[in-house]
Amino acid sequence: MAEIINTYHGKVRDVYTLSGGKIALVASDRISAFDVILPKTIPGKGQVLNQIAAYFLNATADLVPNWLEEVIHPQISVGLHATPFKVEMVVRGCLTGHAWRTYNEGKRSLCGVSLPDGMKQNQPFESPIITPTTKADHGDHDEDIAREDIISRGIVSEKDYRVLEDYSLKLFKRGQEMALERGLILVDTKYEFGKTNDGQIILIDEIHTPDSSRYVMAENFEAQWQNEKPVRQLSKEFVREWLSENGFTGKDGQKVPEMTSEVVKSIQKRYFELYEKIVGTPFAFVDVETIPSVTDTLSVYLQKSDT
Repeated sequence: MAEIINTYHGKVRDVYTLSGGKIALVASDRISAFDVILPKTIPGKGQVLNQIAAYFLNATADLVPNWLEEVIHPQISVGLHATPFKVEMVVRGCLTGHAWRTYNEGKRSLCGVSLPDGMKQNQPFESPIITPTTKADHGDHDEDIAREDIISRGIVSEKDYRVLEDYSLKLFKRGQEMALERGLILVDTKYEFGKTNDGQIILIDEIHTPDSSRYVMAENFEAQWQNEKPVRQLSKEFVREWLSENGFTGKDGQKVPEMTSEVVKSIQKRYFELYEKIVGTPFAFVDVETIPSVTDTLSVYLQKSDT
């Protein structure tokens, strides 16, 4: 009989390992920032992430094999189980976010990648760079790591790592092309990969969502970074900015500011807008209280798997 053989609850996703080499990924309405789960959920956020991820997984399947087989619920996707590599492949097209903060501190190397002097915030690199991080265990923080250290420590073999690099750059290129069609620039993102039981390397988890990627508006972008002006971002960065403005950046002793109903609604609205801008179609919010629950949906799926 098909069954759930393991369950893992991450910061914002729940992962159900199923019998038969399958996995179910549930995109919850939880929201995290600075590696901290915030106290309030954002209704519909899980649907946004699940549906954007499915959209891009389907749109890139011709480039890189991935785990997705079907979406069985607004918040649940089911597909192939794979053993994850212990690294996240972060691809950066511009000097922004963590890369900019590191650069602004005076450092000129990030994950073993040398950065030239004189760059401005948000300035595009001549070509995208890969700045991997370790994939943290539950409760730990991801850490920057160089390609050479990943290989020398045996975290990923050199042969496999070359595949991860190749796949990551191909996916990023496709993501940038699709973003430009929507008047956006895909600034940076992260990819996760795993290996199936038969040894195939596949893309896992989400792809090109607002939680895993940073987008900016293409219009006036060059003039903005050239003149060191703020650029309009389409990502979860607005949540981090709100937290920072209210004295929280994830450091010990800091308290998460109150998430009033107005704050929750504003974040929800931004996620819906992100979906529509990134995908290009209206977002159809489904009140999950009106449809079978995650547990019931998985039970029905497992019963069908037996027939």
